[in-house]
Amino acid sequence: MRNSDAGQVHCRVAVPADMAACAAILNRWIDATPWMPRVHPEDDVERHYRESVFESGPVIVADCRGEIAGFLALSGGGHVTALYLDERYRGLGIGAALIREAKRRAETGLELWTFENNRDAQRFYEREGFVPVRRTDGDNEEGLPDILYRWRADPLREREA
Repeated sequence: MRNSDAGQVHCRVAVPADMAACAAILNRWIDATPWMPRVHPEDDVERHYRESVFESGPVIVADCRGEIAGFLALSGGGHVTALYLDERYRGLGIGAALIREAKRRAETGLELWTFENNRDAQRFYEREGFVPVRRTDGDNEEGLPDILYRWRADPLREREA
């Protein structure tokens, strides 16, 4: 993927037909990440996205000329439950565009968890204004230590806009 292709990406609300592409992006990330255990078979991930993720809140996809480059899933209370990019689209500002769209939709702020081993994600979230607020030793189904990050909307900026 060329940097010029990043300009061809637009964020939009996902439709059910996007679910398989989103699940495939997550499955490829799990398979390519040595420290990440696979706790669900690939077809179960797709079922979970169809039955749960797409039902619990908006999913925003980064669409690059009809191909899903990445996605961000939101649930109630401004919780980001997933943010994944297809490997070919990383490092081009697409993740930041998805976070900007989530921030635009957030009333007071956003929260998200990331794994302690995912140093790239931590650097990304901190660049985007998130701060770590809590750590666990693995209170998740993967059993991996993780970090809760929080971003708060600036009410002054909203009034000036």
